[in-house]
Amino acid sequence: MLLLLNMDNMHFLYNSLQLRIRPEDVADVIMELVGNDMSVYERAMLEKAAKGALARSVHSYTSMAQSFSRAIGAERQVKKAIELFKLDEPARDYNIVDNIKEFIVTVSPLIGKNPAYNDFSADRLNREQRMSHGIDLSKRSYNKRWRLLKRLENKLEKFIRELRKHEFQLVSKHGLAHRIKHEDFFSDINTACFIAYYNARCNVRSKFTFQGQDRPFDEISEMLLARCGDSANWWAIAHIYTAQSVLFHLTDEQKGILLGEWTTILQDIAALLRDLWSENLINKATMIVRRGNDSSTWNNTAGAWNKARDNWIDLIFALGMDELLNEICFGKVMRLMAGDLAYGHTMLGGGLDPNTYVWDALPFPWEVIEGKAQCTRIMIFEECRKAKVDPVKSGWIAPRERSVAKFTPTPELVHGVVISNPFLASVLKKHKYYSGKNAKPINPEKN
Repeated sequence: MLLLLNMDNMHFLYNSLQLRIRPEDVADVIMELVGNDMSVYERAMLEKAAKGALARSVHSYTSMAQSFSRAIGAERQVKKAIELFKLDEPARDYNIVDNIKEFIVTVSPLIGKNPAYNDFSADRLNREQRMSHGIDLSKRSYNKRWRLLKRLENKLEKFIRELRKHEFQLVSKHGLAHRIKHEDFFSDINTACFIAYYNARCNVRSKFTFQGQDRPFDEISEMLLARCGDSANWWAIAHIYTAQSVLFHLTDEQKGILLGEWTTILQDIAALLRDLWSENLINKATMIVRRGNDSSTWNNTAGAWNKARDNWIDLIFALGMDELLNEICFGKVMRLMAGDLAYGHTMLGGGLDPNTYVWDALPFPWEVIEGKAQCTRIMIFEECRKAKVDPVKSGWIAPRERSVAKFTPTPELVHGVVISNPFLASVLKKHKYYSGKNAKPINPEKN
């Protein structure tokens, strides 16, 4: 029975890598899993978080979603196409890109349509062409099917983009934690506990604050990492935490594999950043959001770039290849800041984040990665000097300086604003308070 309970807890921890489970709830499961093997100090440290678990609460309730938003596939569109074309299509999962592509390729010839040719005036078949293809449909029926397939192709393109955005959101939060293999996670219990807890801390939402965000690596993370010894799976740990002390345990081959993965990720993120920049009128000099800017997508993607870049630099240094930065050193990408937050910083005497001046002076990272511009360590060092930014401690040209934060309870948030009560938070969220949209007045009789 104890072994079964332990396996259930291990599966919970592994599944949490894809979710946004509160650190307190993860800590409570870890307490059940290894609490009896901990020292008095370790149990007391873990209890700081575990005592706030929902399972120990009277209300057992949080207003915060426990999962990331996911891209929606083409189930609805395919179902309509099957109905319209009168197909005997076997049940398949159309939240998978390849299945959608295969469906389009299979169905398009039924009306003589070439996939990706979607000009309504130029690419449809006329009456004579339909007759020659043996398509016995009226113009209206043919056009209806043609438009449906066009919409399905457009949905596929949107779905692929949304999947990329979802992947980059995960990367921006916890690196490659969601790619850790089942066998690596289950290979060592202390490894699993550290990864799961630190992942939960990484996934905590950002707060609306003038003081900066809490660091995810807290005193409990430090304690759990210290429990990882010779039997630890450092390869798995390096997917989420690339401190030099962790990378020290990897072989050069393992470091090289991770460096290749992060380089590929940087290329993919750069492509989306380039597209987003062309789609949004962003003021590079201030990075203050304007009406019409897709700030959520930009900030998620910028966060993914900075996370990938940090990991890339960590690995460059761990491999003793930092001389490479003299030839190519990608800059950071600044997030867009809300106007009221920027105003608040000004009122408090803070002004514009000096890192913004560095970002503004350097070429766009996607231009560097595409070979259209040059950016070196010396260039970044000089711009940091002008902006009075420490290029080493800030992570511009060296691994980011790491510190250990005190554990802080996970707050209930409504669009980044801390709310003390989870029920109140859910009500405010429902009525669009703090969303930047017109709030709906709360009717006491309906709530």
